[in-house]
This record gives sequence, structure tokens and C-alpha cells, in this order.
Amino acid sequence: MITVAELQAAITKRINSYNQTDSSLTQRTTERRDLLASQHHILATDIISPFDVPRQNLSAMDGYALAGGSTLDAGSYIEIVGESQAGAPFSGSSVTSEIQLQPGQGVRIFTGAVVPSDCDTVVMQENTNFAAIKDGIDKSQSYQIQLTKTAVAGNNIRRQGEEIESGEVVLHAGKRLNPADISLLANLGVAQVEVYQPLTVGILATGDELVAVGEPLQSLAQIYNSNTPTLKSMLAHLPIQIHDYGIIPDDLERTKQAVLTAMQECDVVISTAGVSVGDYDFLTTVIEDLGQINHYKVAMKPGKPFVFGELNKDLSVPVLYFGLPGNPLSSVVGSLQFIIPALWRLSGIDVADMPLPLTVTATLSSDVKKSPGRADFQRGIVSQNEAGEYVVTPAGKQDSHRIKQLSHANCLIVLPQQSGSMSAGEQVTVQLFPWS
Repeated sequence: MITVAELQAAITKRINSYNQTDSSLTQRTTERRDLLASQHHILATDIISPFDVPRQNLSAMDGYALAGGSTLDAGSYIEIVGESQAGAPFSGSSVTSEIQLQPGQGVRIFTGAVVPSDCDTVVMQENTNFAAIKDGIDKSQSYQIQLTKTAVAGNNIRRQGEEIESGEVVLHAGKRLNPADISLLANLGVAQVEVYQPLTVGILATGDELVAVGEPLQSLAQIYNSNTPTLKSMLAHLPIQIHDYGIIPDDLERTKQAVLTAMQECDVVISTAGVSVGDYDFLTTVIEDLGQINHYKVAMKPGKPFVFGELNKDLSVPVLYFGLPGNPLSSVVGSLQFIIPALWRLSGIDVADMPLPLTVTATLSSDVKKSPGRADFQRGIVSQNEAGEYVVTPAGKQDSHRIKQLSHANCLIVLPQQSGSMSAGEQVTVQLFPWS
């Protein structure tokens, strides 16, 4: 039975093998998206800055821009002959009608305003005093300020191009666009971006006992299909399109037809339930008929009967297949550990930009039970104590069919494969839920 780490590595290796071929899984077409609709999608081309940032020398402070050659010692007087504000740069002295400033002259300036070309220093207004002016002065007249602190030449100026130079690649193809990237692109005036077209992911649930949410339960033997809504919500932030193939009854031919349809329409197929060894679990038979099973059963709890395979018989392009057990917790754990990372890799993302699970080390607040042999992912509630240390409390009984504890938990307590039960006070690794 393969370990969690081994299965993760095997999935990654198989996806990397696609990257070295002309598989449509990794050579998909692209599309243009409006900037705000591009979040979480993967850039298909480099983004090149159309101009310098800043585009001109700008003031980093409210204060006064001083002409080059001005005396900067404390006590020096500067004649202020104009003003520069954001969106309205200094265009010449209203007093002398001259644009050029002389040593000993300057302009009132505000944060983000253009620094006149013949000014080389901005002094903060806190480091000046008014000299020959009165309150309520007419700003169309020149006036004097006195430096109360020695200024340093070149200070408080954001230099043209110091952040971004025109023609610079600011985002590379393969970048997963996040809110900070949206901010950067908006600052550059980029209204649309070229991204990879979303993967098409098919989801199907199996089981005679399942009823779609919103439909009435007809007997006590029926339960609602919670796995499909769970998967859809967990995958909502990925650059994918989901095809929901509904609930498939426990019938070999109908299961085969559903999988056949999905594999012809999708890049990836995910199923829930039907992958164990019961008399009515037909999915493994169907996958072996239509494709191949690469790995079956992983040494973890919950989610041991996890299937990783390919649906590729009579197809020129392989379709990845992931088979999850039927209980909700197994779907969550299997998705977090295997499916979501795989979908990101298939999306065209740069490896350096792969979303990583957030893990912390926490102290157990109570004992946990475990038998050696499988990695155990137990639901927990992690918090910080007054000292700022992480403490984790198991979220009730850990049976994999229990759904209330999953809702109340905010993390998974990750217990290594060979470890046994652990006592309060011992430290463990905690994997926070992405939505926590």
C-alpha cells in the first residue's frame, strides 16, 4: 500500500510527464479575460510594463521641492514661487513667469506630485518654518520658508523608473493571478490579460441511496448527496469548469456509460463512492475497462480506498481520474492532499507559484488515539494561547462519517504513519483548512 508522500510524488511525476509531451492537458488554448475576471487564473503570456513606474520623479512627502544648488543647512531661507500637486504639476512661477527655478528657490509640493525637473531635494514641511509670510497668504505670491533641520540632497523623491522600467517583465507566464497582481496590472492600465483556458473537470457521485440536495427523501434508507456540493465548493477557487454528471445508480452499465461520457468531455474526472470492494462498487471495474488504475489504496485514514488512474483507452489524450471514497471527510482529505495540488499543476501554473498548505506546529490539549500503519488526518480546532503558542484540540470523535465535527473544525491534525497514540502536551503538525 502506497504512502501519502509516495502517492503525491507519483501524481506529480505523471503530470510532469504530460508537460514533456504535446498533451492537451498542458498545451491548452488561451483566452482573454477582463482583469477582474482573471483572478485565480494562470497567465499564458508574460506581462510587460508599457512605461516607467513612477513615470516621473514624484514627491514622497508633503513639503517643499528645492532647486538644485540651494543651500540645505538648517536656518537657510528658500523662496517659494509656486506649487505642484498630484495631477497639476508646477508649470512656471506666477511671480516671474519663468519655468526654470534658481538656487534658493523652490515650490510647495504634495505627496505624489511631480518634482520639477530642476529640483533635486524635497524637504518635509515638518522641517520648515514660515519666514516672511502671514496666515492666509495669497499663494499666487512668493514667500519664504526657513529650514529648521539640515536637508539631505536627493531625499524624499521617488525616482522615475525606480520600481518598474518600461519594457520590464512584471509577471511571467504561469503566474497564478491574485489580488496583489490585479493591483499591479491595474496600476499599469492593463484591462485584459491572456490566460490558459480553464480545465474541464467532471464530477459524478455513485450510490442507490443518494438523493440530490433539494429533493425529498423517500425512505429512511436514503441520504443526501453531500459529496458533490463539497467538491464544488472546495474547487471553486481553481481555474476550472465543472461538469456535474449527477448521481449514478449502482449499475455496471450505467456507471460505464457515465464515465465514458465524462472522459470524452473532460480533462479530469472525479468520482465519489464506488471504489471499495463491495458487490455494488463498480467504478474500479469500469476504470480498468476504459483505462488503467495507476494506484489503488493509500496508507492514510480516512480515505484509504483512493484511486488514481487514467481514462485513455481509444483516446489520443489521457484523462486523469481520481476516485474518492463515499464519506464526506474522505472527500475533503483526499482533495486537499492529492486532487487540488494535481489540478493546480495541470492548470499550467509555474511550480514556484504553487499554493502550499499552511501548516503550523501546535501542542495537543488532550490525548489522541491512533494505531501505527497509516497516516492519520484528524479534525481539530487550533488556537493561540496568551503566549502566542498554537494549541490544538481534537474536534470530537474521529469516525470518518461524522460531518458535524468537520464543520466545527478549522484544521487537520496530521499524525505520522508509524506513530501511535499521542498524549496531551506533545507537539503535532497541524494543517489549516484553506477556508479557516
